Amino acid sequence: MVKKLTQEAIELLKKLISKQSFSGEENETALLIMQWFSSHNIKFESDKHNVWAKNRYFNPSKKTILLNSHHDTVKPNKGYTRNPLSPDLEDGKLFGLGSNDAGGCLVSLLATFTYFYNREDLKYNFVIVASAEEENSGPNGLNSMLKIIPDIDFAIVGEPTLMNLAIAEKGLMVMNCEAKGTAGHAAHGIGDNAIYNSIEDINWFRTYEFPKISETLGKVKMTVTQINAGHQHNVIPATCNYVVDVRVTDAYSNQEVFEIIQSNVKSEVCPRSLRLNSSSIPKEHPIVQAGIKLGRETYGSPTLSDQAVLNCPSLKLGPGQSLRSHTADEFIYVNEIEEGVQLYIKILEEIV
Repeated sequence: MVKKLTQEAIELLKKLISKQSFSGEENETALLIMQWFSSHNIKFESDKHNVWAKNRYFNPSKKTILLNSHHDTVKPNKGYTRNPLSPDLEDGKLFGLGSNDAGGCLVSLLATFTYFYNREDLKYNFVIVASAEEENSGPNGLNSMLKIIPDIDFAIVGEPTLMNLAIAEKGLMVMNCEAKGTAGHAAHGIGDNAIYNSIEDINWFRTYEFPKISETLGKVKMTVTQINAGHQHNVIPATCNYVVDVRVTDAYSNQEVFEIIQSNVKSEVCPRSLRLNSSSIPKEHPIVQAGIKLGRETYGSPTLSDQAVLNCPSLKLGPGQSLRSHTADEFIYVNEIEEGVQLYIKILEEIV
């Protein structure tokens, strides 16, 4: 059964690659996922472009595991030498946009869910969500499903980890900052230069060390990534706007980091969002221990996923390699998908 499901999953991934599914435009891939459920006699529901299902013998008195991955993609970058929507198989590599991030994870989880769907003896319930709008952290993705699906006790989020156990993930907070001054004529040197006023704060962002260091994720990292000031060579600018990318560890909440920033800089700072917090799962958790038992390594992930919107313990785990995500001529090895299905099932069999 596992071998058959795996081959069906690979064929589904080829179909998913062939359909454009940029964030917010996932209608065609959603239909393919619905067809998967229908062909396996699985009852499903959908909301916008999210498709979800419960195991056949779902029991509200049992704890529930969420299996989640996304079917939206980023837009292909200009470095592609192949048709990004052509699922080409060469030398064991399946090429195509979204193959690695996160199509391989999604189809592996669909196969895993299908494997367990008809089991009556499970200790846990299963809910699977094939979600939309992960890549742009949009309003109609997994976050919108949390009020629709049953309460979740813990989650496996499918992202490429080479099937190692990402037990923590950094959160993200993007800060819009504005240093202020007074306009004046550059020839006279009269005015309060907002660019100069920004330098002290930018240097603080570059050098400040948050005192608490996460065991798995290390330090909070702040990086100034954009800056804009002035409109004319002979006018001292009254404002200097810049953007700071802040990667938050599980040692702090986004709100705590924002308050520390606000108390240390003179610039006006405004977070675009406080909702993309870091996430983690205890190393002692049964699902983590099951993975360790099977020889998988634990680590902390610097990249953001839909874990950020969950309020339960969550594990990032999936076939493929994170470094291939969003690259030109993206690919996943077929044997990574085969291993992914097998390991998902083996790890879950240890606890369910």
